[in-house]
Parts: sequence; C-alpha cells; structure tokens
Amino acid sequence: MLVAGVDDAGRGAVIGPLVIAGVLFEEKRLQELVRLGVRDSKLLSPSRRARLAEEIKRMALKYCVVKLSPREIDGVVMSNRKLHKLNRLEARAMARVIGELKPDVAYVDASDVLAERFKQHILECLSFPVHIVSEHKADKTYPIVSAASIIAKAERDKEIEKLKEKHGDVGCGYPTDPKTIQFLKECLEKTGEYPDFVRKSWKPAKKLKEEARARQLKLG
Repeated sequence: MLVAGVDDAGRGAVIGPLVIAGVLFEEKRLQELVRLGVRDSKLLSPSRRARLAEEIKRMALKYCVVKLSPREIDGVVMSNRKLHKLNRLEARAMARVIGELKPDVAYVDASDVLAERFKQHILECLSFPVHIVSEHKADKTYPIVSAASIIAKAERDKEIEKLKEKHGDVGCGYPTDPKTIQFLKECLEKTGEYPDFVRKSWKPAKKLKEEARARQLKLG
C-alpha cells in the first residue's frame, strides 16, 4: 500500500510563500522514518531540517512541493467570497500534491477548524479514489506527516534566505518576529508600500500601514 503525508509551512507568516509538501512511501517502510528521527519540523533547527529533508527526499518513492505566493493568498483573503478563502486555497493545493503522488491513503494536517470539512474540500478536487485521514496536529501523530512538514519548512527556509540575500534581514517572516515587523516598517518609510513578497491582506501588515498613514496625516 502507498501512503502519503501532506503538511504546510508558513501559513501564519506575513512574508514569503505558504509551502505545501507531500511525500510518498510504501507502508512497510514507514518505520524507517521513525528510525531516521523524523518529528515535528518546528522542533528542529534549520540546519537539522535541511539535512533531514534531503534524506527524506532520497528515501521517498516520490515527493511534491507546491508554493502559494503572497499574491495568491491576498487574492483569496481579500475577495471575501465564502468558497474562495484560504482554507479552500490550501485544500486545492493539497489536492494537487495528492494528485501528483497518487497514494492509496493520504494523511493530512488539517488547516480548517473542522478537520472533516477540510478532508471533503480536498476530495472535491481529486479525480481518483483515495482514503484521506485529516487531523489537527497530524505532524505530531504520524511520522509520514512529520516528514512532509520537514520538507515544507526546509523549502520555506530556502525562500526566506533568498529574500534576505536580496532585501536584507526580513526575520523569519512571522509577525511575532521583531525583525520582520521592523522590516515592514522600513518598507513603508521608504516607499509607502510593501514589496510583492509581503502578504498585504494580513492584519499586522494592514495595521502597520494604517499607523504609517495616520502619522503622515498628523505631520501634514
């Protein structure tokens, strides 16, 4: 039996892409992931993630990565259309990954508050039969999802490093990082706008822009 794991990285970030990754293994080889030391990607250092990601890719029958740009994310968040929200966008992306891997069973880390609904949204986008197990925190429960999580996070780490090389220290890209917030403030000070790798629809980004506008008005 062919088993896939699918997870994301960067969902809550204000800078950079949302990365979806999937890996495909034969069921009889899943224990090899446990022996490899695969676990939740957030518990690993970036260097350890990068090394594990390459090892997992080498071991997997197949892997697939889909990157959703800030522009795509802003498009659905700002549309206010019920059937085109971020959860739906991510479900479609996960369906693309599953469609590429063609497993018998796919374990996914549910992004929707209702895991079963998220599963149905994925199934709606697939043209072949597959058993989907959709659960919250699946990356902590199933090594195959942990493996996908590691690849997704390692790929996002690469994207953030590229941005740093070109634009300076953007931090980790999450609004909880003071470096990221400082970078956004500097963008607004320099040009009054955000570059295309910033999610303009995110509340922290909108709030900073409103504050900058208010300061400008106050200064006349």
